[in-house]
Parts: sequence; structure tokens; C-alpha cells
Amino acid sequence: MSAEIAPSAGGLIAEGTSSKMMYPAPEAPPQTDVTERLVIQDSNLSLLVKDVPATRDSIIDHARSVGGYMVTSNIQNPQDAPTATVIIRVPSDKLEQTLTFLRNSAIKVVSEFLNGQDVTDEYIDIDKHIAILENTKTKYQEILNQAREISDITNLTQQIINLQNQIDAYIGQQDALSKRAKLARITIYLSTDEIALPYAPSDIFRPAVIFKMAVRSLIADVRGIATKLIWAGVYAVIWIPVLAVIFIAWRFFKPRK
Repeated sequence: MSAEIAPSAGGLIAEGTSSKMMYPAPEAPPQTDVTERLVIQDSNLSLLVKDVPATRDSIIDHARSVGGYMVTSNIQNPQDAPTATVIIRVPSDKLEQTLTFLRNSAIKVVSEFLNGQDVTDEYIDIDKHIAILENTKTKYQEILNQAREISDITNLTQQIINLQNQIDAYIGQQDALSKRAKLARITIYLSTDEIALPYAPSDIFRPAVIFKMAVRSLIADVRGIATKLIWAGVYAVIWIPVLAVIFIAWRFFKPRK
């Protein structure tokens, strides 16, 4: 039985065998005749701020005011040196405005990373795949209209359904790329303590930072000791009577000279 070749999202699939083999489609050269590129923009900022909750709230309000929205937000360790991670999406044409707002909201911009991913070629390639699948589906439909045998009708109908599923999957990929390109994603890290922010320090030996780390370690050790003392005090109702019984028993059974 000969294998039938059907188009797929990743290339060609040889059907009719015990296992499916994927033959990757050759990569298309960059498109040079495109006037408007489709670029997905992602940004990451680490900001040293005075008030983490207030800054977090103002960032969310700004995102909504420019037509964006909050993806996720959380605050950790609010009782000491609070840190927060906020992820927002804003329209791509409002990205620079939002970045300026974020910089102005901080005491110091500890780190900033901007990344752009050009997906124009990928988007156009998907268009080509869709056109091929649509053309193949049309030919199958023409054959189906002339089919008389039940087996032929069933087989052709299944092939058309498979092709339509692949077309829908490609359309979904295009829609996702388009939406990601229209809304830039910004991840903001907030803290009142610079060393709590995720970034690579430019200066390895920084006495001020080392001093803060030493103080933080000392506080952690003191808290650990205090915690153990509190536990020991709570359990004193058990271990003090036990020690008393052991001491009395030792005195009672102690050999006398």
C-alpha cells in the first residue's frame, strides 16, 4: 500500500505507515518587499522605588489608561523590604510612553532590557501554507462532488476535514502573532532594596551592598535564635518537669559514701 502525502503545519507527513515521519519544510528567505514589519516587543525593568504597593497600583492604572491591562501582579515579603513583580501589556504604539512613565516612577532604574522579535516572515509563510491547503481542499472538494462510492466519499470527506483543521490551526497562529505584536509585554520588578532586584551588578566589590547583606544575614540569624528560644519556652511545660524527675531520680539513686 502506497503512502499518501498530506500537508501539515511543520512540513509533510507520510501517512499509511506504522509511525508518522515529519519532513521539515525548508526555511523561506527573509521577505524584502514588506512595508510594515510585524514585531513582538518584550521589556523587563528592575526599579528601585520608595513605596512598592503604591508604585504597583500606579503602574496598573497607567496600563489601563493607555488601553492596556495587567497580566499578573504579586507582592512578597511586605513586612520587611517588599518586592513586587508586575506584568502588563500595553499597545505597541504606547510602549515608549509607558517606559518613560516607569522610569519616572523609580528612584533608580537598576536594569532595563528591551527585546524585539520580528515575526513578519513567519506570518507571511503561514499565509503561503494556508493558500496551499486551501487550494488542496478545493481540489478534494471537486473530486468529492463527482464521487459515487461510499468509501471514496468517506475518505475524501475525512481529508477535507483534516485540511480544514490545519487551516484553522494556521489561522490561530496568525491571530496570536498579530495580537502579540499589537500589545507589548512589560515585566517590572519593584523593591525598596536594590540588592533584592534581579540584575547583574556592574561592580563586583561594592562595600555598601556587602554591608547590607551582612546586616540582613545578622538579622536573619537573630530571628532564628529568637525563634528557637520561643519554641523552647513554649515546650518548657514538658522538658522542665522531665528534667526535674531525672534530677530527683539521680539524687535518690546516687550512691552514698
